[in-house]
Amino acid sequence: MAERAHPPVKLPFTKMHGAGNDFVVIDLRNGQPAPDAEQCRAIGDRHTGVGYDQLLTVEPPRTPGAVATYRTWNSDGPTPQQCGNGGRCIAAWLVRDGSATGDEFVLDSPVGAHAVTRLPGGRFRVVMGVPDFSPAHVPMQGYDAVQGEYVLTVDSTVIGFGAVSMGNPHAVIEVEDVQNAPVAIIGPLLQAQPAFPESVNVGFAQVESRQRVRLRVYERGAGETLACGSGACAAAAVMMRRGYVDRDVVIALPGGELRIQWPSDEAPLSMSGPTAFVFEGEWTA
Repeated sequence: MAERAHPPVKLPFTKMHGAGNDFVVIDLRNGQPAPDAEQCRAIGDRHTGVGYDQLLTVEPPRTPGAVATYRTWNSDGPTPQQCGNGGRCIAAWLVRDGSATGDEFVLDSPVGAHAVTRLPGGRFRVVMGVPDFSPAHVPMQGYDAVQGEYVLTVDSTVIGFGAVSMGNPHAVIEVEDVQNAPVAIIGPLLQAQPAFPESVNVGFAQVESRQRVRLRVYERGAGETLACGSGACAAAAVMMRRGYVDRDVVIALPGGELRIQWPSDEAPLSMSGPTAFVFEGEWTA
């Protein structure tokens, strides 16, 4: 006798983006099983699936007073890292869902608890924490002390960069013309270096003025994206520490603009920017 086929699993989802950084959001608070690596790859395929830069899951809060927890997933499964644009999108999702009420609430991310403020026009501000420049915490090997600029020689190319953790690793390269920067070449080369045991998000930053920086980011597991919230925070922090920009700066990415505020080296850094709902769907597997 032939085995009875299992009924298909239906997975409701929301497609969102923050400044062009796009996400699939799945609610797991009702006991829905988390997606496995195969499902992540299938949903993330931009030709045969839904497509995303990251998949985000909404889960019960970890800390007292938080509204919910979110986790980030790449196309090969979960990753215990921060996602700034994703955090804002989760905040907007929770407001629409009715779980977050009022203009201020707390959201748990993979790396900690974050204060969130609802702003006019579908914008949200998220406190991202204090940037960590310690090489051991980026993590980055081969360096014992914090340096304003690190230098690596990759395939005979000398690359100077700043390095910082925003809950995930970032290298920031200052360029004169971000539009013509070799993002697709230098990005993966730097990611593959042994100095970065967990790989690294690579930002290419052009300082236009003390109030504005143009940025492109080559992300781990996604390639170049239209926006990267933690990458914007990292670029701002590196340029602020170098004294090139003010402590309140606009980071202009291909998909939109984010505002980064960092009052002092010891204070938490905050990021504000847009969120958008694209469509609702149901994945059947």
